[in-house]
Amino acid sequence: MLRSPRKIACTVMLSLAASFAAPAAAQADAGFQKWVANFYGTAAKSGISRSTYNEAFRGVTAPDPDVLEKARYQPEFTTKVWDYLDSRVNPYTIAKGREMGARHARTLSAIERKFGVDATVLLAIWSMESNYGEILGKQDRLHYVPQALATLAYADQKRAKFARQQLVAALKILQSGDISAREMTGSWAGAMGHTQFIPTSYLAFAVDADGNGHRDIWNSIPDALATAANLLKKNGWRPGETWGYEAIAPRGGAKYNGQTKTLAQWAALGFTRPGGKGFSVGDRRAELKMPGGANGPAFLMTKNFFVIKRYNNSDSYALGVGVLADEIAGYGGVDQRWPRPAGTLDVKEKFELQTRLKALGYYDGEIDGNFGSGSRAAITAFQSRAGLTGEALPSQKVLEAIRRH
Repeated sequence: MLRSPRKIACTVMLSLAASFAAPAAAQADAGFQKWVANFYGTAAKSGISRSTYNEAFRGVTAPDPDVLEKARYQPEFTTKVWDYLDSRVNPYTIAKGREMGARHARTLSAIERKFGVDATVLLAIWSMESNYGEILGKQDRLHYVPQALATLAYADQKRAKFARQQLVAALKILQSGDISAREMTGSWAGAMGHTQFIPTSYLAFAVDADGNGHRDIWNSIPDALATAANLLKKNGWRPGETWGYEAIAPRGGAKYNGQTKTLAQWAALGFTRPGGKGFSVGDRRAELKMPGGANGPAFLMTKNFFVIKRYNNSDSYALGVGVLADEIAGYGGVDQRWPRPAGTLDVKEKFELQTRLKALGYYDGEIDGNFGSGSRAAITAFQSRAGLTGEALPSQKVLEAIRRH
C-alpha cells in the first residue's frame, strides 16, 4: 500500500527544516531569501495573495541542493537507448502494469471510454513517471515543489525562465485549494503526483475524475490517470491507432532515417515487420527513426508517438511508453537485438544476474534490472570472493562466473 502523500510531505518538510537550521547555512542563503522576498511582486501580478505566498514559503530559507545536482543528469537524453529501455521495460514493469491494470480496470475502462486513450498507454506512462506511484513513498525522490522551483529560478540560469513560470503556476494551484502547501511534493523540476505533471500542464489538463471537487494527482489515481489521458487527447491522440511499428530496414535503409512516408511507401522500399507481419493501413504516414543507429532496430512512428512526446519531448521516453504499453497488452516488445557493446547484458540477463546475486546472499534489494549502488556493491563482493578483477558492472564475464559458482 502506498504511504500517504500528506505524511510524506510532512516528513520531507521536517527534514528540510532541520537541514536549514545551522547558522552557516542561513548566512549562505541570504541571497536566496532576498530572491524569494522579491519574487512576490511577480507572483502578485498573476493574482497570488500574500497569504498564499507566505504559506508556500513558510520555513523555506535555503535552496534545495539536491535539485541542482539532479538537474545535471537527465537519463532520457544521456543514456543509450537500450539501457534506458532495459530500466523501464522489463519483467518487473510489465508484470506490475498488468497487475495494476487488473486492480484499476473499472477506472481505466471509464477513462478509455471518455478520452479514447488506451488503458495500456496510461499504465505505461504511470510506470515511466512514478513506477506506478511507488516514488511517492520514497523521501529521497521527493522535493517540496515551491522550494525546488525557486531553487532553479534562483541558481540555474538555463532553467530560470521555466522555473519562474512553473512557480507562479504552482502558487495558483495552492491558491485554488486543490492541494495543501505541505502536500505539494514532486520531482526536482516540479513534476508532481502519480503522473508527474509540471504545474502549467496541471492547470491546463488536470481532471477531477473521482468527483470529490478537487483535482488531486497526488492522492487520487483516477484523477492522475484521467489527467494524463486528457493531455494526450487535447494534443491530438488518435483513438484506436498504434504509436508506431518496429520494422526491419533493408540494406542501406538507414539513409532514410528521419524521413516521413506512407506505410505503403515504406513497404515498397523494402521495410518489413518482424515475423512477416504487414502494414494494415498503407496510407497512414510514419517517420523512420533508428535510435540505435544503422545496426539497430528501425521504427516507423505514427501520429500517436509524437503525441506522447508532448508529455516528454524525448524519443527514448516515447518509445519506452509505446513498447511498455504493447508488452502490458501482450503484443510483445522489440524483436530485434540492439547493438550493445560486446560483453554487456540484455535486460533478461540483468534480471538473472540480480536474481543469482540475491540467491547467494550478496544482494538484498529489488529484482528490477537496475544496477544502482546496491547491485554494484553486490558485484564487488562476489568478484572479491571469486577472485575476479574489473569494474563492478553487470557483464557477461560476471554472469558466466556466477553461473559457474
